[in-house]
Amino acid sequence: MNLAVVGAIHENKDRSNRLFEIRLCVPGEAVDLIPEPKNPFDPSAIAVWSMRGVQISYLSAERCGWIGSRMAQGEEIRAIFQEATKGGAIIRISFSGIDPVLPPARPRELQPCPHDDESGFYPDYIPPDD
Repeated sequence: MNLAVVGAIHENKDRSNRLFEIRLCVPGEAVDLIPEPKNPFDPSAIAVWSMRGVQISYLSAERCGWIGSRMAQGEEIRAIFQEATKGGAIIRISFSGIDPVLPPARPRELQPCPHDDESGFYPDYIPPDD
């Protein structure tokens, strides 16, 4: 199951940058899901931590209750980093102690070079050296 994680734009308590840590993550590396029952904003919050011990985000509120209840029942949930996004990341999780597997890599779309013949720009003529 793929999950988009939230809160990556915020700093951690130790002032480390979550987006920077996300950029260090490699697809397929393990991430930890840590319940935060004492979180003052959401007692069902589940933090996502990189393998370097830096928090990168939270699971969305819509998924925390369901995944948290499965964790509370003792089910082993494993998670890996899948990819960075513009404002965060996507992780992949699996249940019952099964290792999650990355989906096939999406082909990257090549962006055409911005070139507009109608722009009115014409470079100056540079004569050849004699």
